[in-house]
Amino acid sequence: MVPDERAAPAPRARLQHADIVHFPVRDGELVVGGVPLRRLAARVGQTPFYAYDRGVLRARVEALRAVLPQAVRLHYAMKANPMPALVAYMVGLVDGIDVASAGELKVALDGGADPREVSFAGPGKRDTELWQAVASGVLVNLESAREIAPLAEAAQALGVQARVAIRVNPDFELKGSGMKMGGGAKPFGVDAAQVPGLLREVAGAGLAFEGFHLFAGSQNLSAGAICEAQRQSFDLAVHLASHAPAPVRLLNLGGGFGIPYFPGEQRLALAPIADNLSALCDRASRELPGAQLALELGRYLVGEAGIYVCRVMDRKTSHGQTFLVTDGGLHHHLAASGNFGQVVRRNYPVAIGTRAAEPQTQVASVVGPLCTPLDVLADRMLLPPAGIGDLVVVFQSGAYGASASPHAFLGHPAPIEVLV
Repeated sequence: MVPDERAAPAPRARLQHADIVHFPVRDGELVVGGVPLRRLAARVGQTPFYAYDRGVLRARVEALRAVLPQAVRLHYAMKANPMPALVAYMVGLVDGIDVASAGELKVALDGGADPREVSFAGPGKRDTELWQAVASGVLVNLESAREIAPLAEAAQALGVQARVAIRVNPDFELKGSGMKMGGGAKPFGVDAAQVPGLLREVAGAGLAFEGFHLFAGSQNLSAGAICEAQRQSFDLAVHLASHAPAPVRLLNLGGGFGIPYFPGEQRLALAPIADNLSALCDRASRELPGAQLALELGRYLVGEAGIYVCRVMDRKTSHGQTFLVTDGGLHHHLAASGNFGQVVRRNYPVAIGTRAAEPQTQVASVVGPLCTPLDVLADRMLLPPAGIGDLVVVFQSGAYGASASPHAFLGHPAPIEVLV
């Protein structure tokens, strides 16, 4: 009989890194999903790999549900992590799935998502994708008047309704966000001033209008900034609703919820956001009767549930600096290398997962096998002494990791992804 990997005794320690890491340590070794890291690596059969912890995913959703108003729907933006097994797991935890391509739409539907609870956004949808969306019965977030004609054509040819919401490019932005998705000139959505005219075209084409989608920004750790953007989004939606051909049934307020990556960053405070959403729900009952409010979250739901694991292949010293050369790198984890949105490179939280209980006494840089100086996972970081065969772990790797990295660069093997 094979022992139950989850039946091990309770962990005796927990690895800490600036209030970031949530994975336990047992017998000096990191534990993921109840499985010691060495054993997990043997089970996967190779390094490098990504591992996502079901328990952390579930706990994050449950923690949100416990704080947010029950009336607020929780959507998973699967662009953060489109791994099919993870998406199928999230389908059972959240109220809806937001996709950004026909490829993601297939993964969501294959994973059991209810088409009525799937929305499709993206500024460059191909006509074939719009036909697929109509045939699937999902909600299309219009980002251009150009999308109206193929949607109407598909609806007529297939004998089904084309469900649409308007993605609005607001005149404001989410202050302090890592990526600004609204305010000013943007390729995303329709400028607020152009929405009334677009609504008339939607009505004239016989499309089924259902609501608005506003996404002002992402990766924000300021509750005040998020609350302000939500209030402004709601006010704008109420104004635009007066031009709509039908009552608003769904108001997607976007997301923006960030997670801490670097020392000194504080966790996002949820209580003020919950209070703000409660007030908006009360307003919605009066000003947008029948409308449901939704949050569209990606990174916040999955980012902290994932790790990237690579193996030390060599340890070398150059001009007094120690380098741990691994079999992983920027081709697998572009964000951790600092080449995915960072203006000034900072280290992701990194640990030697096979020496997790040992003191951090040596400064070393963790680099990959690629012939480029950009292939750095940790630059001169204080770590436990590590050698060939040790497993390096990059935390905060559950979002924008594998799918956002150039796997084909220099011809090295792609990483494996597992849900534990």
